[in-house]
Amino acid sequence: MKTTLGVGMVGYSFMGAVHSHAWRTVHRVFDVPVEPAMVAVCGRDAAAAQRAAEKFGWQSTETDWRALIARPDIDIVDICTPGSSHAEIAIAALAAGKHVFCEKPLATTVAEAERMATAAAEAQSQGILSMVGFNYRRVPALALARELIREGRLGVIREVRSAYLQDWIADPDFPLVWRLKKEEAGAGALGDIGSHIIDASQFLVGSNIIGVSGLLETFIKERPLGQMTDGLRAESTTGQREMGAVTVDDAALFTARFAGGAIGSFEASRFAVGRKNGMSIEVYGSKGSLVFNFESMNELMFHDHTLDPLEAGFRRILVTEAGHPYLEGWWPPGHVIGYEHTFTNELKDFLDCLASKTPPEPSFADGLQVQRVLEAVETSSDSRSSWTDVKE
Repeated sequence: MKTTLGVGMVGYSFMGAVHSHAWRTVHRVFDVPVEPAMVAVCGRDAAAAQRAAEKFGWQSTETDWRALIARPDIDIVDICTPGSSHAEIAIAALAAGKHVFCEKPLATTVAEAERMATAAAEAQSQGILSMVGFNYRRVPALALARELIREGRLGVIREVRSAYLQDWIADPDFPLVWRLKKEEAGAGALGDIGSHIIDASQFLVGSNIIGVSGLLETFIKERPLGQMTDGLRAESTTGQREMGAVTVDDAALFTARFAGGAIGSFEASRFAVGRKNGMSIEVYGSKGSLVFNFESMNELMFHDHTLDPLEAGFRRILVTEAGHPYLEGWWPPGHVIGYEHTFTNELKDFLDCLASKTPPEPSFADGLQVQRVLEAVETSSDSRSSWTDVKE
C-alpha cells in the first residue's frame, strides 16, 4: 500500500473546515501507517473554493466533484456536502476505486442509504473501504463508557436517556438555509443532531433500536429568504421580505426499544434556548450507571451500584490519562481536548483500517441502520401511531 494517500474533499463550509483541520493534524498526532496528502478541495464557486484551499491548506481546487474523483492523485474522497448529494457522490467515488469518508447522516432517505450500503459492500469486496462520520464515537469519554459497558461494569442495560439540544434557529428571522429544507437535508433536528444520539446510543449499548414511538414539531413554518447579514437575520436581494416554507422538524421526541431489551428516550431540538451544543447520554444498568454531557466532554460520571450504599454514588472520571482511548496522541493528564479532536481521532481509525484492510466503523451499513430509525420516527409521528417497528 502507498505510504501517502491523496485526499479530495467535496464541500468547504463548517464541516469542511473541521475535516481540513483533522486531515492536517492526524499524522502529526498519531503514528498512523499512511500519511494523508491534502490534494484538492471541491466547490461550485471557484473563488470560494480557492479561498478555502488557501485557508485550510489544500494544494488545489476543483469545481466539479466528478473531476475530483477522476483524478489519479486522489485515493480518498471526503464528502462534506448537504445530505441530498451524499449518495450520488459516494456511489460514484466507490465505483471509481476511491475510499470514501462521508459525513452523517448518511443520506436523506432509506432508499438512498440502501444504495450506498450496497455500493459500499460491493466495493469492500474489491478492497475499497468506506466510513460514515459519526464523530461522537471518538470522544474519549464515550469510548471509555463503551469499554466499561462491554466489560460488564453496568450489568444488564435497562434504560438509555439521550438528548441533543441547540438553539441556533430559535430566532424567527433566521433565514431559510439548506438545513431547513427537506429536499436538501432529509430531516431537521431529527436527522441533523438526532442521528448523532441514535448512533452513539446504539454504539454504547451494543444493540440496535428495533421500534419507536415519535413526535415531530415545526414551530416556525416560514422563514425569510435571502442572505444572512449579521448571523441571525436575512436580507432579501430585492429589498422586500420574501418568505419560504420550512419543510423539516424543529424538534423531535421519541421513545425506543433496543434489540437487547433496553428501553430509551430521545430528544433532539434546535429550539432549546440557552443550549448551544447540549448533547448528553445516560445509561442505566443492573450494576451501575454512566452519565455523559458533551459540554463537559472530558468527563464521565460513573456509579458502581455494587458498592456499599453508604459509600456509593456517582464519581467523576477525568478522561485525560494516556491509557484512556485516543489520549496517547494528545496532551499530558488534565490538559483537556475539544470538539475538533474527535474528528482527528476518527481519521486515525479510518487510516488504520485502510492500511490493515479492516472494514471501518461506523460503516455505511451502520449509517443505513440510523436512517431506518429516522424513517420510523417520521412514520410514527406522521401517522400518529403509538408504535412503529424499525425496518430490517
